[in-house]
Amino acid sequence: MSDVLETIKSRRSIRKYKSDMIPQDKLEKIIEAGTYAATGMGKQSPIIIAVTNKELRDKLSAMNAKIMGVEIDPFYGAPVVLIVLADKARPTYIYDGSLVMGNLMLEAEAQGIGSCWIHRAKEEFESEEGKELLRSLGIEGDYEGIGHCILGYADGDAPKAAPRKASYVYYVE
Repeated sequence: MSDVLETIKSRRSIRKYKSDMIPQDKLEKIIEAGTYAATGMGKQSPIIIAVTNKELRDKLSAMNAKIMGVEIDPFYGAPVVLIVLADKARPTYIYDGSLVMGNLMLEAEAQGIGSCWIHRAKEEFESEEGKELLRSLGIEGDYEGIGHCILGYADGDAPKAAPRKASYVYYVE
């Protein structure tokens, strides 16, 4: 089995993290993998915001929890949040951003780092607070939040993969 397929098969969504920060060199490799995701016509509509600042991470967590209607940390204690947004001017922006998210999670697994895709980035960055945050970071344009890729060291064992359903693939010969 190829290393890529093994990584795909072993990656699981982690929902409990240690507070330990991941090393910068691993973070950079994960981000680089995101930048090599396939995009419609190679136009590279997504951007990645790498958040390692605890204050901003906690602010994003609070925004996300409010949208979710809960008072928990929707980032499960992960110390790093990679926000993927994509330029709505590109017709493939949602797909482009989704492929970035996939690449981020797969490279995280390859680096021994836990990950999970957290939703509600769309709602976060449609809000005035989210738009102001982007402006404060110098990000201009009409971007939609695709997702948050949370990263960190798993606090416990990764869940086991569910068996693949029998009707997953149909062959036409």
